[in-house]
Amino acid sequence: MLVYIVFISFFGLVTLIQLYYILKYYWRLAFKALPIANQASLLPVSIIIAARNESENLQKYLDSILQQDYPNFEVIVVNDCSYDNSTDLLKGYKERYAHLKVLELAEDDRFKHGKKFAITLGIKSAQYEHLLFTDADCMPVSNQWLRNMQSFFEGKEIVLGYSPFEKSKGILNRIARFENFQTALNYLSFALKGNTYMGVGRNLAYEKSLFFKHKGFASHMHLQSGDDDLFVNQAATKSNVSVCLHPDSFVYTPAKQTWSGYFIQKLRHYGVGSEYKKSNRIAITMQSLSGMLFYIVGITLACLNIMPIYVAAIAALRILPLTFIYFKAMKRLQVIDLYWSWIIQDFLYYLFIPFWSLLVLFSSKKRWN
Repeated sequence: MLVYIVFISFFGLVTLIQLYYILKYYWRLAFKALPIANQASLLPVSIIIAARNESENLQKYLDSILQQDYPNFEVIVVNDCSYDNSTDLLKGYKERYAHLKVLELAEDDRFKHGKKFAITLGIKSAQYEHLLFTDADCMPVSNQWLRNMQSFFEGKEIVLGYSPFEKSKGILNRIARFENFQTALNYLSFALKGNTYMGVGRNLAYEKSLFFKHKGFASHMHLQSGDDDLFVNQAATKSNVSVCLHPDSFVYTPAKQTWSGYFIQKLRHYGVGSEYKKSNRIAITMQSLSGMLFYIVGITLACLNIMPIYVAAIAALRILPLTFIYFKAMKRLQVIDLYWSWIIQDFLYYLFIPFWSLLVLFSSKKRWN
């Protein structure tokens, strides 16, 4: 009997930890009235895109960037050592759009560089203080994207936007879109509470002076990823970040179409988490670990039929508030079609955490040794 009480108590503890994050953070994204954009001052903006062999995506999406409804902006495309027809394509775009600037990078046998170097060159060439970033495979939902993102700069140095995946058929798309929603729910909710720990480069803005104040990507230039989340993690404070969630500011991008592509993307994202500030790592780990243990311990107790009434009552402490929060949050982030299976996808999301952690550990050892 004592063993049962210990397990029930532990289940209650991890549930209370989950409830802490739900009530302290998640409800803000779901229910809190978001600030209204201030469009009184339309400051000039430089949009920066780093592209490597992205001719197909540039042809598909670049017009939507260049045709933003905004009085004064430039678009800088850094053509990063492309060997497709990106150069010729961009020459054609430059003839049609005077506010397009193209930077051509050539491959160097002695100096190998990644996306961070390309972005750094784009930032250095930007003529405006306010910078807005996206990727070559991204498309703003409207021509009001730039106007909305810029309007949240007032008194802030960083603006976090939201970038959902495009909806398509198949289980992989649903899994990827739910994981993307869960990621957004986490980092945007934390930011709304003044505890910003990351941003997503598909829809992110910050000031040029902030970039140079923190010496750009110098502290993590050795890592392939992190041009967005690691920079935001090091530069964000409790008061210099705003969140733009106006529906016209969303930037859509295709989800990975293959499981291998999805796995590689996830490994890249999980791999930089160890570089976050210690306080952020602790908070994220506690949230993820408690969510994982909620399902593992809860299902184990249910299968063993140990105090089922108590197990059900404790589980309800997490499930009931999330039922309402997920509905409102998914509606706000325009993924409401995922709501009707949220409990299954939430279960899979948390049970995959140890799987991703082991893969990251294995791939890191393989890469460093």
